[in-house]
Amino acid sequence: MTGSIRVEDFATTDVGLARAANEDSHVSLPREQAWLVADGMGGHENGQFASQAIVDAVAATSLPEGLEAACEELGNAVHAANARIFAASQDAGKMMGSTFVALVLRGDEFAVLWAGDSRAYLYRDRQLIPLTRDHSQVQELLDRGLLDPEDLADHPMRHILARAVGVEETLSIDAIRDRVRPNDLFLLSSDGLHGVIADDEIAAILDKSGSRSGEALVAACLARGAPDNVTVILVHANEPTLLALAGEGSA
Repeated sequence: MTGSIRVEDFATTDVGLARAANEDSHVSLPREQAWLVADGMGGHENGQFASQAIVDAVAATSLPEGLEAACEELGNAVHAANARIFAASQDAGKMMGSTFVALVLRGDEFAVLWAGDSRAYLYRDRQLIPLTRDHSQVQELLDRGLLDPEDLADHPMRHILARAVGVEETLSIDAIRDRVRPNDLFLLSSDGLHGVIADDEIAAILDKSGSRSGEALVAACLARGAPDNVTVILVHANEPTLLALAGEGSA
């Protein structure tokens, strides 16, 4: 990452208390300034294959310096994974797929790319700001005014996705971009987190747990029974150090 903002990251995943295997995958690429969470579906082996295919494709990609170019390359990697997963599902005669959410930082800018219901949040000035919109059937019902927000948590279709990597031959990826401020904290997660812990609770944990926030978020899920795999990545854009400032001033 160019510029004076220093970045620290943390990543963890847990199988939870109800699943026999972990279908989530994640990758942190601090040198590339990119992070990604993928949540597989289609059964143990198939879901793990799908999420890992996304991670492998992105990890093997060299991302350019510019934000737009980096996002294009990351998107190309996900599209390649989509083709690989779709072909494997056709050969096996079994559904397999994966959600994904990715963060890319470049200087004082960031971008988020996603498909499915894995999420990205920005924790800024003690406020938790959702950066993604779920690609799910209940979200579409909500957007059309056919469902009330308070009915989302218990709706029987809440886990049915409207979009995911590998499910169809072609894939549409959503993306946003904005500016980074010092002390911004980015959270990427699979739905094993936000399906159990409400946004206001996530914000409270981030507020009080500091550098232990990642472990605290997973612990909160486990305390609630953790019915799904849970994966968390935190990326903290810190203030520049005094030493760094002094070095810049003397250059």
